[in-house]
Amino acid sequence: MTNQKTLLLVGAHPDDETFGSGGTLAHYASAGAKVYYAWATRGEAGSAEPKHLHGHATMGDLRWSELECAARALGLAGVIHLGYRDSGMPGSEDNRHPDALVGAHVNDVAEQIVRLMRELRPQVIITSDAAGGYGHPDHIAIHKAAVYAFNNAGDQGRFPSAGSAYQPQKLYYPVFRRTLLKWAVKLMPLFGQDPRRQGRNKDIDMTRMAGIDFPVNAVVSLSKEDIATRDKATACYASQLGGGARRGGLLGLVFRLSRQNSDCYMRGYPLVNTKKIEKDLFLGTS
Repeated sequence: MTNQKTLLLVGAHPDDETFGSGGTLAHYASAGAKVYYAWATRGEAGSAEPKHLHGHATMGDLRWSELECAARALGLAGVIHLGYRDSGMPGSEDNRHPDALVGAHVNDVAEQIVRLMRELRPQVIITSDAAGGYGHPDHIAIHKAAVYAFNNAGDQGRFPSAGSAYQPQKLYYPVFRRTLLKWAVKLMPLFGQDPRRQGRNKDIDMTRMAGIDFPVNAVVSLSKEDIATRDKATACYASQLGGGARRGGLLGLVFRLSRQNSDCYMRGYPLVNTKKIEKDLFLGTS
């Protein structure tokens, strides 16, 4: 890269930077871009086998440690915690915690993100899709806050105490093609599995995911080196590899097969008016 490129990923939890866009982050970091991850919560509502908690006072401490390991592997320029608590899945006790992300006002979360956009001056922003990936409330909340921040960062009249106005140029959401997922949903009942109750805690509805089909506007092809780096970062999350939405079970297999050699994105801005698939998230930026 002849000019300094900067990318900011805004996510909800430790591991979203790796399981969601790890290959992409590795790809651009290795090419010389400054890549940052701003994350809202420490993943306190997650679960792990007792052996993984050894040496860590809390689940949040464990997940933070795993994130730091993954950030080093991916070559990130920095990670920034926004200071909220994991909200857990819908209806859980964690939803009602006073520090839960879902209870925070979108303006308050967005102001922190605007401050980062104005300080780091990224051309490209990546954040969760509107459906929150597999429907996690924190993913949906961070999507709303990040999009609001993106739309207001360039207006000095909005959040004036958050620094001088700066407008990022492009906004993307990680997505994946649903073909395999739709087949899995159809086949699972034949093997005695309920597609509406998947994941480590049986609180993920695969039928809901299969019914949402976001367009693919950009595809980042990953080299062997990018994939190896992503795999190294994935290994940092030992506590999460035994199950859950993205790594374990049939749903985890669907995610891995859908993202073998590339990462797919829907473009939120600029609005898409062509069927041409972008190959570079920085295309057209300056």
